[in-house]
Amino acid sequence: MNKLGAKTRSLIIRLLVEGNSIRATSRIADVSKNTVNKLLIDAGKACSDYHDKNVRDVKASVIQCDEIWSFTYAKQKNVKTAKAAPEHAGDTWTWTALDSQSKLIVSYMVGGRDSEYAIGFMDDLRARLANRVQLTTDGHKAYLEAVEGAFGGDVDYAQLIKLYGEPTGQKGHERKYSPSECTGTKKRVVEGNPVKALVSTSHVERQNLTMRMHMRRFTRLTNAFSKKVENHAYAVSLHFMYYNFVKVHQTLRVTPAMAAGLTDRLWDIEDLVALVDAKEPAPKKRGPYKKRQPENSN
Repeated sequence: MNKLGAKTRSLIIRLLVEGNSIRATSRIADVSKNTVNKLLIDAGKACSDYHDKNVRDVKASVIQCDEIWSFTYAKQKNVKTAKAAPEHAGDTWTWTALDSQSKLIVSYMVGGRDSEYAIGFMDDLRARLANRVQLTTDGHKAYLEAVEGAFGGDVDYAQLIKLYGEPTGQKGHERKYSPSECTGTKKRVVEGNPVKALVSTSHVERQNLTMRMHMRRFTRLTNAFSKKVENHAYAVSLHFMYYNFVKVHQTLRVTPAMAAGLTDRLWDIEDLVALVDAKEPAPKKRGPYKKRQPENSN
């Protein structure tokens, strides 16, 4: 089987992490959609494994958490009437935990928005931290049990509860394209002694915008949504590897991984390709050639 050259593989990954769709990437790179999709899967697996093994013992002080919505195959309300809807079709949530100082994505998870995923997400976050932190989440109730189970009393935890109202001056069709207007916030201390001035989710919400800009499948009101939740998760893993290790943060002027002390150099796309190559199995050795004996004509 022919293998794509490193230059083409780098181009495909760069196009994907810069917000191009599978189809657009296949046209620009002049390869098939299946080739692009396979490389996305391989890269997502490699990036997920690297993050799991190496984003550990993170020294942070303030962690912000949030969930961002998307959907797989069909929106939740349409799943029942959708034709041949796969398992896990419908609402798909991406949980993120961001270090407010280094802007590093410490932990992430793709799945539902119930307490089971909240518990798994918080357990994973706690396992990656090296010290006690101040933690801020939104008012989602599932966080309460999850944070208590993962951290116990070893955390300074507060919730930022936002109050929403209808956008002013917008009626009719314009309304559905505009988000609800935040009319106020409440800061609720849940555990420990969090500094109220640091109770915020602004940084992680800004990261939500970065996700929607750099992953085509997160763009609203298009047909670029994910068709399989597994591929959605692979795209998320590739994005966060790129965000943490390759993309220079505009304010920090280094990557989040450099700011967090996880690496001492700036990665590039070729390093992501190298991760994929390292995961590929070594080619099997061919046995010695045996000349076929002629059949007996008798």
